[in-house]
Amino acid sequence: MEFLEVPLFDDDVYKMLIRFAFNLLILALIVRFAILPSQKDREFAFTASMLNITVFFICFALKKLDLGIGMALGLFAIFGVLRYRTNALPIKEMTYLFIVIGIAVINSLSNKKTSYAELMAANSLILIAAILKEKFVANGKPNTSLKELIPRKTKKHVVEYDRLDLLAPEKADELSADLVQRTGMPISRIQVQNIDLKTNCVTLNIWCTERSGKNTT
Repeated sequence: MEFLEVPLFDDDVYKMLIRFAFNLLILALIVRFAILPSQKDREFAFTASMLNITVFFICFALKKLDLGIGMALGLFAIFGVLRYRTNALPIKEMTYLFIVIGIAVINSLSNKKTSYAELMAANSLILIAAILKEKFVANGKPNTSLKELIPRKTKKHVVEYDRLDLLAPEKADELSADLVQRTGMPISRIQVQNIDLKTNCVTLNIWCTERSGKNTT
């Protein structure tokens, strides 16, 4: 049955749902055991997840047009240079975006020449590599509970800070206290993003615990 010369249903919908379920499983494991322990940022985890899902359906929908490898490389080129106008994405975040785009492309564009064993092996190796990297290279804690990783009522802010003398590890408490005094917000985590010695300023990522009933944005 067709509507406006377009079939209302075909058997490819089952292939799409099975591939999407598998893609979603790998994505969930990467987000839970690699991205969250590394970034501790729910907004970035949401961005990576939606990017993966969107790329998956774009590739699957365009697969029938037989655009081949050119389409996949085009997507990598577009998203590989992705930048937000507010702040350039750090290399590590770009790497994770590249990973989620990659698994979406692999899972959506693989054809009959690619066995399910090969598909599972490719996804598993990417997942294992990301988890091991966080555990042994980046000192991440993949086994930490999700609630401990990121309290639900936290908000990430980017601030320009002028006290470089407080960046020393032994002055972490003084740095936190100064930021709390200046911002008036309870701070749960501080991360140095960039240091500019010319202006004696540092760009910090700070995570603030939101008070119930109040908006700290």
